[in-house]
Amino acid sequence: MSATRIPTLKFADTPPTVADRRLQGLLRLARRHFGVSAALVLLADANRHWVGACDGLEQAEAAQALSFWRQMAAERGLLLIPDASADARCNAHPFVARQPHIRFHAACPLIGSNGDRIGAFCLFDHLPRSLDEEQCAFLCDLADLAAVARERDAAIDRLASEEAELRENEARVALAVEGSGTGIWDRNVRTGEIYYSSGWKAMFGYADHEISNRITDSYQRVHPDDLAYVQATMQAHFDRQTPSYEVEHRILCKDGSYKWVVSRGKVVSRDDEGRALRMIGTTTDITAIRAMSEKLRQTVALVTNLTNEVPGLVFQYRRLLDGRFCMAYASAGLRDIYELSPEEVANDAAPLDRVIHPDDLAAYHASLDKSALSLTPWHLEYRVRLPRQGLRWRQGDARPQRMEDGSTVWHGFITDITERKRIEAELQEFATTDFLTQLPNRRHFMTQIEAELGRVRRGGGRPAAVLSCDLDHFKSINDGWGHAVGDLALKHFAAILRAQLRCSDLAGRIGGEEFAIVLHGTDTDEATVFARRLQQRIAEMPLLHEGRRIALTVSIGIALLRAEDAGVDAALSRSDMALYRAKSSGRNRIECAG
Repeated sequence: MSATRIPTLKFADTPPTVADRRLQGLLRLARRHFGVSAALVLLADANRHWVGACDGLEQAEAAQALSFWRQMAAERGLLLIPDASADARCNAHPFVARQPHIRFHAACPLIGSNGDRIGAFCLFDHLPRSLDEEQCAFLCDLADLAAVARERDAAIDRLASEEAELRENEARVALAVEGSGTGIWDRNVRTGEIYYSSGWKAMFGYADHEISNRITDSYQRVHPDDLAYVQATMQAHFDRQTPSYEVEHRILCKDGSYKWVVSRGKVVSRDDEGRALRMIGTTTDITAIRAMSEKLRQTVALVTNLTNEVPGLVFQYRRLLDGRFCMAYASAGLRDIYELSPEEVANDAAPLDRVIHPDDLAAYHASLDKSALSLTPWHLEYRVRLPRQGLRWRQGDARPQRMEDGSTVWHGFITDITERKRIEAELQEFATTDFLTQLPNRRHFMTQIEAELGRVRRGGGRPAAVLSCDLDHFKSINDGWGHAVGDLALKHFAAILRAQLRCSDLAGRIGGEEFAIVLHGTDTDEATVFARRLQQRIAEMPLLHEGRRIALTVSIGIALLRAEDAGVDAALSRSDMALYRAKSSGRNRIECAG
């Protein structure tokens, strides 16, 4: 009987496939060996179940067999039902109670290479019976063969399709491999200009002179289906609805194709009314490396032809039973990534330990140990110190495989992420620092004061002092001298404040002319001394502008950050109330919370 795929009531129809002759042969062998009425291979994926092959049952009966198996196959192991009519779990099922009156059932799950259950090898008979230990083992062997055949056919189909596509697009794949990297852009929101790095332009096949700096031209390169989403996401960030800009979209290459990228950025400058002025970000090709790694796994021949063109290191890493490592295969990128030759690491990878940063070496080996123990993918970002390039960042990704001799082999690649790390550090600084005063912004300051409260609670010793500061008559400075001079006043005060802080103290700009300070291990009296010294320094160092002296004063409220505080807001609220009293009492005063 030919293999028939039968949809169930609960799952959608699946497209028809060619009958698998190997499965049919296994079923005929099973019927002859066990002397049963019927044998089936039932298949399953995440969404559906179907009959992959059948011998001994008509189509309608095979559908009943599928329903019966789904009802009984909760266990992952071998299922044996010697007499279904005497089994309360299934004696009412139509497959048992009516035609074809099945009595005996045995089912062994088909387990895929990833551990998922992909179906079952089933036996049915009209008479009750059982299986001895040897027969059970043989049934499991047949199930293993059926699982291998199923996965092999699926892999062959995928490889044939993918390899045909690869052959047709070889030039495009090579371009994608060469261009996988990160580009930088800098947008002037006010003038409508955007500047791209040379790496950004090369990523899409353009020369420097072929990309203009007009933002309107850049929108022409965004895929039409993505443009509205990209613009809306960027506008949301301009409007402060999101802390940063991040969007995945397609960009037109010079050759007419599109690349999927992820663009990330952040507004780093705004005007006095909060309108975005300048935005800096990165664009990363997120499809080239994914597509490349997938194609590389599909065919060893293509790996051999392409690995030397990959912007990074493609490798096979082996850990031997004695604990030694060797790099059985390394592409030409080894010289750029580690400044080593393949011959230096072919038999012993110890030279790698000499170039990996000492502070990262323990984490490097621990991550490999964890990957080998659990056979989970290896992923690590770490630093190297190289004779020619100096300090660089590397990212390693690989999948482990346990070999028959007990050794572990990883196949993967290592790329240079130094530029990405630099951009991430810059963006982190933009996200945590007030652009005008170079003090921590409100969000970062709140994170720091939370950490200080944790130290106070753990220390069990002296509390910390929280000071709320407000420049007096700041609006008058803005109105009388202009906002530019107001900005100079804020910068002037921030510089004086930084000069008074110890390494263990914290300060941040909370908003407008408001600042906050945390003095580590300081009581109210000591904080008052600090506040008076700060006021004295401001009085001694007025702001000078165009030969004129602009006197500044500051009102300060003081409170203690105590271990029993429910949160930092309690101490900040007390210091704000003290500040309010200082302002209400005539300004240029210091008040302490009760």
